Amino acid sequence: MIESLNDHQQTTPLLLTPGPLTTSKTVKENMLADHGTWDDDYKELTEWVRHELVAIANASQKEYTAILMQGSGSFGVEATLGTAIPKQNATLLIAENGAYGERMVQMADYLNIAHVVLKVPETEPVTRELVATALEAHPEITHFAVVHCETTTGILNPIETILPELQKHNIVTIVDAMSSFGGVPIDLTTLQADYLITSSNKCIQGVPGFSIVLAKRATLETTQYQARSLSLDLYEQYRTFEDDNGKWRFTSPTHVMYAFAQALRELAVEGGITVRFRRYQTNEQRIREGMLDMGYKVVIEEAVQSPIITSFLYPTDDFDFHDFYEYLKDRGFIIHPGKVSRVNSFRIGNIGAITKTDIDRLLQVVADYTTEELHPARA
Repeated sequence: MIESLNDHQQTTPLLLTPGPLTTSKTVKENMLADHGTWDDDYKELTEWVRHELVAIANASQKEYTAILMQGSGSFGVEATLGTAIPKQNATLLIAENGAYGERMVQMADYLNIAHVVLKVPETEPVTRELVATALEAHPEITHFAVVHCETTTGILNPIETILPELQKHNIVTIVDAMSSFGGVPIDLTTLQADYLITSSNKCIQGVPGFSIVLAKRATLETTQYQARSLSLDLYEQYRTFEDDNGKWRFTSPTHVMYAFAQALRELAVEGGITVRFRRYQTNEQRIREGMLDMGYKVVIEEAVQSPIITSFLYPTDDFDFHDFYEYLKDRGFIIHPGKVSRVNSFRIGNIGAITKTDIDRLLQVVADYTTEELHPARA
């Protein structure tokens, strides 16, 4: 059962964002002690976390491994792109339908990776048909990268229909599951992605500090000496964990690791990813329906909406987002500005240690603002 932070943190706003997100009191408490990186118990904890991450992805420990990488989720994405793709005779297809697909394009530019961009409108999903058309036009493609949940809008790209087609062509697949892993069921045994990336401060409900790459061992083992960076060498990070029984290559985020281990335990207590997914879905549906009832409009269709974050259009041409943001913050909620390039929008996250009571309170605050600020004559 997820408690409301109102019970123990009345002065701290709830984070209704795509991450960092609201964490439990017990997750935060696990960061209050100092730990040495060479201690056997810390190395054992690291190995336990790596094992659990593979397990909750419904993957075999023999086929998959979890590599932890210091830094935010983008560090994990860049480490994967920079290590997985050879410097010669390789071309990456990047599906871009939002800011995080665009960020992968920027990384490919920086890393001098040969790439093709499949650009899709921000409010539409990447589809199997679009990918197939790109492959037909570019037979040189050897690797493919896509964002599962593109939090620019909250859209969920259907990787379960896209990846099998790529495997028929022996294309190495890279999935940015930053904002979905832990909150949306992902079965790696079925999906067979070569790399799947997330981070400590998303749906597992830990705090920022490291990224996570779930990698197919057979694919990863072919990447020695390919990395374009010393610190972001995914293969060497993997080998250090494997050879030194959980030792991190460079200084590790010890406090964050203990918090993350607690978050994994709390995920199990809640009932696992399927149960958490239902809670997130309920949060999203309640927020969306409540906002629609107040006259707000959503950016994307319900059919492609993820349970992670929901985007809403500005209700009027002169809507003052900063004023709206501060009004909500003063009353205990932090939301996110929009990222959609062609429309003015804002986003409300549905993930983290958030309950129905919290959502009901949020909707009341939004209703008060809508009455007092947008329609003062009704007040």
